[in-house]
Amino acid sequence: MPRTLTIKKVDGKPGQVYYPLQLNEVPRPVPGPKEVLVRLHAAALNHRDLFIRQQLYPGISFEQPLLADGVGTVVEAGADVDPAVARSLLRARVLLTPSRGWAADPRGPEDPNPASFSVVGGSALLPPGSGTAQDYALLDPAELEPAPPHLTAAEAAALPLVGLTAWRALVTKGLGAPDADAAAAAADGINVLVTGIGGGVALSALQFAVALGARVFVTSGDPAKLERARRELGAAGGVSYRDAAWDKQLAAQLPASRPYLDLVIDGAGGDVVSRAVRLLRPGGVISVYGMTVAPKMDWTMQAVLRNVDLRGSTMGSRAEFRAMVDFVRRHTIHPIVSRVVRGLDDIAAIDGLFEDIRAGRQFGKLVIEISPEGEDSAKL
Repeated sequence: MPRTLTIKKVDGKPGQVYYPLQLNEVPRPVPGPKEVLVRLHAAALNHRDLFIRQQLYPGISFEQPLLADGVGTVVEAGADVDPAVARSLLRARVLLTPSRGWAADPRGPEDPNPASFSVVGGSALLPPGSGTAQDYALLDPAELEPAPPHLTAAEAAALPLVGLTAWRALVTKGLGAPDADAAAAAADGINVLVTGIGGGVALSALQFAVALGARVFVTSGDPAKLERARRELGAAGGVSYRDAAWDKQLAAQLPASRPYLDLVIDGAGGDVVSRAVRLLRPGGVISVYGMTVAPKMDWTMQAVLRNVDLRGSTMGSRAEFRAMVDFVRRHTIHPIVSRVVRGLDDIAAIDGLFEDIRAGRQFGKLVIEISPEGEDSAKL
């Protein structure tokens, strides 16, 4: 029978509890008139999933499948799906959009009600079955995007959430560009700092910025991650944020022809403003997509006097997702996969992926292989 992976409710306080994983057998879903059925091949973890297990994320569900990232094959279409759409999707490998409730507005979700926008996976705000840690998923065809053919299933599963988040933080908010062509013109030759390299969003931002023509510098607490970013992914330099004078060390690496940063892409928060303001050009931008250090960050008068622009950025719209996937396809970018485990039923191995996140061991995404591509869907 088909399976879903959820969390099991146990007693405990937020931040202290750790909900165990639970594998469930469920009936094979049947597409509604305007739905398609997708056979999932792989799904990937995000920090959000660890926060859900620790009850540190709002609106969690104990019935919904976990995980927001997934790739699969469309195996069935409902009776009222447009025939042309059905023909194009059936047997096609597709990426699943990782969120709902945001179509195209570059400013933010069209509905100002915060509850209108939700991330897929373990969310009580979305219809049943919204998540990628399962064998099958029912979706509106509009929530699918053809998977770039150069990607393996694991690479494809590694892309959606982090790729979308990085694209918006870098392109829409960071460069202020409406499309990839404008982004390439804005990024050509500029200096970009991406903090916390090793995480999925940071790695995607590095890959996208390099492909756009920017000179990219990175930070990490792990020298091996800094070296990999330079040697394998085209980073121009990097420093350890564990060093008290990392900002001075970074300043020494900037080229004499452009001895300043134009843009910072940050997911940590903390003292990034006070550090980066010493390196940013007047009018430079700090694009923040997360705050893993603390839920607050300082805004200094020095940043005001230098006209620094601080911009918040969270995931992105359906239109930005389409643009990001097209960019990955055209530039044959391969998302970085840290580790893959095989089998939705291998709970111990999946728990090990969560421990990688908790310990910060990963360099790239952590992926669960659910089914081989081309597998007969009638088996479940």
